[in-house]
Amino acid sequence: MNIGSLLPRHARYRASHPALIVGDRQLSYRELNVEVNRLANALLAAGLRKGDKFATLLPNCLELMVSYWAAAKTGLVIVPLSTMLQDRGLVSLLNDSDTALIIADAGFAGTLSRLRGQLPAIRADRFVIVGSGGSGGSGDMLAYDDFVAAAGTGEPPDVGLGDDDIYNIMYSSGTTGLPKGIVHTHYVRAMYCTLFSQCWRMTPESIVLHAGAIVFNGAMLDLMPWMFVGGTYILHESFNAERMIADIERWRVTHVVMVPAQIMAILNSPEFAPEKLASLEMLHNVGAPLLLEYKKKLNDRLPGRFYELYGLTEGFMTVLDKHDAIRKVGSVGAPPPFMEIRLIREDGSDCEAGEVGEIIGRSPCMMPGYYKRPDLTAQAIVDGWLHTGDAGYLDEDGYLFLVDRIKDMIITGGVNVFPKDIEEILIQHPAVGDVAVFGVADDKWGEVPIAAIVTREGESASREDLVAWTNSRVDAKFQRIRDVVFYDAFPRNVAGKTLKREMRDAYAKTPA
Repeated sequence: MNIGSLLPRHARYRASHPALIVGDRQLSYRELNVEVNRLANALLAAGLRKGDKFATLLPNCLELMVSYWAAAKTGLVIVPLSTMLQDRGLVSLLNDSDTALIIADAGFAGTLSRLRGQLPAIRADRFVIVGSGGSGGSGDMLAYDDFVAAAGTGEPPDVGLGDDDIYNIMYSSGTTGLPKGIVHTHYVRAMYCTLFSQCWRMTPESIVLHAGAIVFNGAMLDLMPWMFVGGTYILHESFNAERMIADIERWRVTHVVMVPAQIMAILNSPEFAPEKLASLEMLHNVGAPLLLEYKKKLNDRLPGRFYELYGLTEGFMTVLDKHDAIRKVGSVGAPPPFMEIRLIREDGSDCEAGEVGEIIGRSPCMMPGYYKRPDLTAQAIVDGWLHTGDAGYLDEDGYLFLVDRIKDMIITGGVNVFPKDIEEILIQHPAVGDVAVFGVADDKWGEVPIAAIVTREGESASREDLVAWTNSRVDAKFQRIRDVVFYDAFPRNVAGKTLKREMRDAYAKTPA
């Protein structure tokens, strides 16, 4: 398996087909291949060789997409980093990954100049800056255009890539602790190409629109299948609900992948109208389960399009197919072909149907391990099964219903309380646009539930009313919330996942 072979094939056999649209740039497969070859040859000319690591610190842009496919051709290992990283995290991940060269947005030129003394593995001539602020404003850092200017546009040398060669190190988003470097090989990414193009029913005529950060592994769910089938990929620099609605209608987009917050923004937008999104064949939720209230609205307004994926970057997934979206509402689906799932008790024995346990799975998409952390790998993968740390149950047909992250579970008075159960109730309140429930320490009960709320535009509700409304509707007394805290917007990581840990810490520091 060598995913670097895909683009040259399309450049030969689908040369004029629209490949990539980003900003005001529209590139055919021939033109995209030229851009990728130029960077690939520049990286090799800079002295990097198969297995060496280079990092990107870029927002969604042409250069980031080109970097992915330059790595695929050369055997270099790409380390895509979030633009939300602060100094300490940036230094930590660059050093942990053994990065030898970095391609960064001009906005980070000053930061990298300040930190370069803490990055001994990156030579002075291997800081490449995209956009204004390159060689003219960043000391001896190289402007991207200058870096690739002298490079040839022919295919880089064949380095004999195979199944086990590493393609990327993707750092976990860190919602539950320090990020870990998740390794994916060419074989793993080839499985993303084939398995998910089949799951999404993608063809060479498919048109994908992606507005989330493509440094997030969820982006690979449409990015890899797009390249495999040779379709068209529209990349937005950032998410804007109104722009996304307009471009779906303009380009007759067939496939989109979004996180819950983005789907909710689309459905709540004043520009939303089902006829504008009529071309969609797939509207896909990833990152966290979409609340049932929004699933019902989506299936009502845009029937036959909703997909949902539950999964870990480490490499196990389930998919709720669009034809099961109503029949199995609330489920996150079943394993795709070649993947297996089990639900286990604490003693490792298998759960019965309907019994809550830990989700474990195995698949051809599974990482070989965490980079330089065999200890953590051994904890995560036991006897070939990936332990997710998530709780759920299988129904009698084998469909997975996600209960919650085990680490997010609240233990109050010795009873297990899953935040998702309370969140599904609160989202039904007419003033609530988004909700996140977390536990905080309590002297009497051990922990008690707290609800964080984002109100709908133009709506309001008091803390007292929301507490009383919720507590009159929960199934059991131990699910009653203690307090409500209001947010204009929830803190989220680059993947769009709500950072409950940050909200929990902030609440703990709030004066009583």
